[in-house]
Amino acid sequence: MRKKKQKLNFYGRRKGRKLRQGRQAQIQEKLPRVLIPICPGEEQLDPMSLFYPPVKDVWMEIGFGAGEHLAYHASTNPDIGFLGIEPFINGVASLLSKMERQDLNNVRLLNDDVRLLLRNLASNSLGRVFILFPDPWPKKKHRKRRLFSTALLDKLSQQMRPHAELRFASDNMCYIRDVLEVVSNRTDFNWEPRRSKDWKRPPSDAIETRYESKARKVGQPCVYLSFRKV
Repeated sequence: MRKKKQKLNFYGRRKGRKLRQGRQAQIQEKLPRVLIPICPGEEQLDPMSLFYPPVKDVWMEIGFGAGEHLAYHASTNPDIGFLGIEPFINGVASLLSKMERQDLNNVRLLNDDVRLLLRNLASNSLGRVFILFPDPWPKKKHRKRRLFSTALLDKLSQQMRPHAELRFASDNMCYIRDVLEVVSNRTDFNWEPRRSKDWKRPPSDAIETRYESKARKVGQPCVYLSFRKV
């Protein structure tokens, strides 16, 4: 008998203020054309198959916010396919607008919980994953809601290629400590900083996100961690 899949509890906003008519039209017309399909049952999805012309690698951003970071990388890496995951529909609308203005054809989107995709994503199919300034859920009783977890890494470990990079950034030091503790208890991801600037400075190919900018304006230091899949 096939094991029944456990229901997923989702925490966070899915909707904000009412979308303007133009952006609502983009959600209705453009989103279906770039939507990542969720495979039924045990069927696996090879993300390379979502892109034409073919791409040489696939990167994924989990929780892309307003999409400025993802749109930047998609425009500067036209030979890479991008999977953007964001349940907040206002953020999805913002990215769709950027995709239209910049004529980006190498982005596919899921406006839902990333775990729905990770259930069926093909093994060794991701070359890079970004988790940038996710909700820190600062209250102790809410920390189990944090995105970065042992359960998430168990899935990404299967789906990231050997030597693939996992980038994480946050301005919440409690969250940073928890992330480092999670990774230190594993053998499938490595963090090998050589000097302090390896975590105090963003990667050379990064751009500042909206949440990062807010943190800097109030004098909050940001930490940038880069893990490699063993």
